[in-house]
Amino acid sequence: MKKPIAVVTIPTYNEAKTIGRTLEYLCEKTFPGITDYDMQILVFDDTSPDGTYKVVSEYEKKYKQVHLLITGKTKGGIGAGYLKAFRHAIDNMGADFVFEFDSDLQHPPETIPLLLAKMSQGYDYAIGSRKIKGGSNPAGWGFQRLFMSEVGGFVARMIMFFPFKYFFKVTDPTTGLKITRVKGCLDKLDLDPEHLITKSFGYKLEMLYKTLQTGAKFTEIPLQFQIRKTDESKIDPQTAKEILLVAIKLRFFDPFTQKFLKFGTVGGLGFVVNIVGGHLFKALFAPAIPSVSLLNGISNTAAAELAIISNFFWNNLWTFSKEKITLPSQLVGKFITFNASSAITGLVIPFVVITHLTVIFGDHFLIYQVIAIFGLTIPLNWFVYNHFIWKKK
Repeated sequence: MKKPIAVVTIPTYNEAKTIGRTLEYLCEKTFPGITDYDMQILVFDDTSPDGTYKVVSEYEKKYKQVHLLITGKTKGGIGAGYLKAFRHAIDNMGADFVFEFDSDLQHPPETIPLLLAKMSQGYDYAIGSRKIKGGSNPAGWGFQRLFMSEVGGFVARMIMFFPFKYFFKVTDPTTGLKITRVKGCLDKLDLDPEHLITKSFGYKLEMLYKTLQTGAKFTEIPLQFQIRKTDESKIDPQTAKEILLVAIKLRFFDPFTQKFLKFGTVGGLGFVVNIVGGHLFKALFAPAIPSVSLLNGISNTAAAELAIISNFFWNNLWTFSKEKITLPSQLVGKFITFNASSAITGLVIPFVVITHLTVIFGDHFLIYQVIAIFGLTIPLNWFVYNHFIWKKK
């Protein structure tokens, strides 16, 4: 039976002093203990000035598992290099699993069997985390690097994932140690380097974010990240800024976020209709309704109905344009359902809340409208719209 092929992709640039030690360790110590997978190494290099690619070429002759990919004649960015390597591993090496791995053994080779074990357990995507029990940053890191790792990683998590499940599941978004299943996961992604937000370090966040969007079954293993023993780190002063910008762009242009922003804009318009209408109706009904609490409740109810009509029209036309209701029969039925649900979330609940708050605290109509609309109506409407009115087929 043919073994699944696992390709360890390794980026290099001016790594002539270290790459040989890494290749020897993997081929002679790590791979012999892995019997269930066909282990291969793909080193990709942008024609390093120190001749790293020449060193790797010599190791190609020594070890049949070692392969070299020249990704460019000048330094093109680690992100662009990785995507080219992924494409090569899939198309030319028949990879079933693809690793991301450092060239200088900062990622302990002992993590390779652990990551493969997660694939054998049915996971699609596994990363090494410095933030979970058993993981750690190097003891020799300075304050700046440690600050960027800890605070930068948390901020990136917050921007990209909060308050959803991956905020709690992904503890180390900037880690460089990963394994990805090709079928149904990596092969779903756009591997064109030209489409990356950044071709540098920030690619880690983009690939993480988009891989999780494929529905990949995700897990983490502890990573005891090692300190770099030779040369200098590839992290530059712009990395922190890059991580922040990539995280913001990923979240902002996410389809869910875009839809919610449209929903919020439409809701904002409805809020204006509700507020203005509420005061107009209050002035209109005041002579006939002597009770201030009842007057406020009825005025808001009438204004809310105007907001409901506005919200349905704009949400159908814009927010949920991909699920837009076009058939007249469906349009009428959905509007009735929309109106009924909105009567509860936008009329009944605010009426009860505003009326009772007025009785308890006095006439502060505008404040009560804000509490009812933003605290109750908007969250409830978002749920109802997505799960009932414009539910995907």
